[in-house]
Amino acid sequence: MSQVKVTVYTTKVCPYCVAAKQLLSRRGVTYEEVDVSDDHAKRQWLAETSGQRTVPQIFFGDRPIGGFSDLQQLDAESGLEAALVAASEA
Repeated sequence: MSQVKVTVYTTKVCPYCVAAKQLLSRRGVTYEEVDVSDDHAKRQWLAETSGQRTVPQIFFGDRPIGGFSDLQQLDAESGLEAALVAASEA
């Protein structure tokens, strides 16, 4: 699978963050986790960049793809690999 940098913004107590990381791991996707629990500035940047205040927020390269439900939907529609490839070619 072509690999673009995948970043998962999380907090310490977030079951959806755990689920997103598990899904990525099951699919063999390497990711960087950024804990924003105690980082107000990073959370503000994340909300401005992604348009969402919730975590996890998942980025393929510089492109926000959404949270766990968005990742799960991509995976269910067999679009996860295609989205990673498209992001790596952008």
